[in-house]
Amino acid sequence: MDHQRFSVATVNLYNLQLPGRAMHRGQAPWAPAEYRRKVRWLAERLRRLDADVVGLQELWHRDALADVLAEADLDDDYDVLATPADGHRITCAALVRTGLLRGEPEWVEAFPPAVRLRAAGEHDPQAPEVDVRIDRFSRPVLRFAAALRDDGPATQVFVTHLKSKLPTRVDREDWFTADPQTYRPHATALGAALSTIRRTAEATALRVLLTDVLRGTSTPVLVLGDVNDGQHSNTLDILTGQPRYLVGDSVGGTDTGLYTAQTLQEYRDTRDVYYTHVHEDLRESLDHVLVSEQLYDNSRRRRWLFDGLSVANDHLDAADHRADGSGDHGLVRVAFRWAPAP
Repeated sequence: MDHQRFSVATVNLYNLQLPGRAMHRGQAPWAPAEYRRKVRWLAERLRRLDADVVGLQELWHRDALADVLAEADLDDDYDVLATPADGHRITCAALVRTGLLRGEPEWVEAFPPAVRLRAAGEHDPQAPEVDVRIDRFSRPVLRFAAALRDDGPATQVFVTHLKSKLPTRVDREDWFTADPQTYRPHATALGAALSTIRRTAEATALRVLLTDVLRGTSTPVLVLGDVNDGQHSNTLDILTGQPRYLVGDSVGGTDTGLYTAQTLQEYRDTRDVYYTHVHEDLRESLDHVLVSEQLYDNSRRRRWLFDGLSVANDHLDAADHRADGSGDHGLVRVAFRWAPAP
């Protein structure tokens, strides 16, 4: 079937786990009443989104997602991609409108061989050696293909959840316990640095995967997810390749670059109020949709026209997300319509 319009969304499920089941260390399991509120809240949001492809993060158990779809009466509307979600760790998942999925989904855990974050500093005598040995994603990246048209390659979709800004706990590391007086005053800074290093490494590994798909092809690519960093951050710069955004009737594009839907929407808005997370009264955009040149308005190789972005984030004002069942991230929806470049 040749679609004239389609939409995608990214939704952080805020630890969607079955009631009574363990989650993160120190986090209380969902009580039955809390779970019912959470299921109802998510069901209503999915109905409102009505997106053809929904990227999901923080899914613990696929049976909990099944409960949400049943509550929303969407059981027959989507193919559910959630195989690894057996309740033991959070995973990325997706909902794909029935009939669109092509092939089998893949959860990528190991970094591709081309990821090498090592430098001896030989070209800059003032730069110390760097040797980062992270070799896998903390949350495996989900990738799959969706066929929106019969007259071209299927769209490749990546669902990601990069390492959070929450400082990594270091108080149980051998080096810390051997000399706590030295390290305790700096535990937050050390932990934040470790989280940033991991997120940067994961962004690089995902960028390598993306480049391998994009380079020299006409394949449309979408990235949906919680990247835990802002629009102009180094994390996004790595993921997107920092393409140039054109204006007016200029045409161009880039073979391997990705464009943020947030920026595309800013070109249409007189005021930017895009935020998807609130922490310590700081509003940030952590959840993103990235698109290849086949979905970029000013690309000479455009197939789809950007048709608007919306963010559902009123619930972020809630004082207690457990009490009302709401999530702690905004829900991002992006629409497109078929309009190939002349």
